Amino acid sequence: MLFMARMDVTFPPHLTPEQVADFQAREKEYSAGLQRSGKMAGIWRIVGEYANHSLFDVESNDELHTILSGFPMYPYMKIKVTPLAKHPNSIR
Repeated sequence: MLFMARMDVTFPPHLTPEQVADFQAREKEYSAGLQRSGKMAGIWRIVGEYANHSLFDVESNDELHTILSGFPMYPYMKIKVTPLAKHPNSIR
């Protein structure tokens, strides 16, 4: 099952720059593992925003939920998930 997720991050103002840097480092490690496993098929930054579009290839809605809620920044994310289906005009 393919899903596109838009993830917008907003850190609360009480976090220190060191805490934010720690979240970013853990997020990068978690994301890299998902990419290596093929569960995260791609990730693109949204220009001018602290947000991204990510493509997930998972077995179920529950697996996607588990993956998304595992992101270290999850408590500070607004996530919009869009299920995807193959387009009939796709040549791939």
